[in-house]
Amino acid sequence: MSTVPAWAQRKLGWRRTKDKIFVFFCLLATITALLLLVMLLYGLWKSGGHRLSWSFLTEFPSRIAARAGIKSALWGSVWIVILTGLISIPIGIASAIYIEEFNPRKSKVIEFIQMNIANLAGVPSIVYGLLGLAVFVRTLGMGRSVIAGAATMSLLVLPLLITVCQEALRAVPQSYREGSLALGATQWQTIRRQVLPASASGIFTGIILALSRAMGETAPLIVVGAVAYVATVPSGLGDTYTVLPIQIFNWSSEARPGFADAAAAAILVLLVVLVALNSIAIYLRQRRTA
Repeated sequence: MSTVPAWAQRKLGWRRTKDKIFVFFCLLATITALLLLVMLLYGLWKSGGHRLSWSFLTEFPSRIAARAGIKSALWGSVWIVILTGLISIPIGIASAIYIEEFNPRKSKVIEFIQMNIANLAGVPSIVYGLLGLAVFVRTLGMGRSVIAGAATMSLLVLPLLITVCQEALRAVPQSYREGSLALGATQWQTIRRQVLPASASGIFTGIILALSRAMGETAPLIVVGAVAYVATVPSGLGDTYTVLPIQIFNWSSEARPGFADAAAAAILVLLVVLVALNSIAIYLRQRRTA
């Protein structure tokens, strides 16, 4: 029976100690982040909890803080998210399918496109706002309209959407494709009936994450002309609009009393919507891995 040398035991003991120290600091960082989050939510609830009501959701912004609501900003956000989804989802999914399914060997051109998609995902959002201002607002003559804002937000979320959809397609076992092709199906039939259903949960997760980002972005919409004060709900693609983040920014900059509470209440509404969207994404991801 062999015995472990003393130096080896000391080395093993030091490794275990380092592991415990690392786990302790990770736990400490997690607890600190949770405490900061709880403090933030408590401060928001303390400031704006009393403003949450049905009238707050159904009233337009007002110069009087007690009467100010988020109806126009809430509906503007709904318009932006829906239009962004209608523009970006077909393009994003089609691009991911083309890159992953129709170019399995990844030519130099596809590698160049893939590299640029990855780089675009890290570009600051204000750059997309400047691009939207130059292309959609001025060159294409869309003006400072809701469709110009949605087109700009589509450019912003496309890199994220394409990347997540690609990962979902890659996760489908190659045997699904080979079995379908061996039974006589065409490549498009294989993609439509085998690959897409198998990757649906991952694709839906990417869609929800992309729309969540579009819901919470402010800088690009400020650049392309989202107005801080709008007392109407958009009724067409060419109408002016505002969104929740811009309304929050506007109220936060007000020096008059009462608007800070309204901003806190609007932040709570936005957080609830974003948490709901991300919870759906987490559920779909868990369902996929189950």
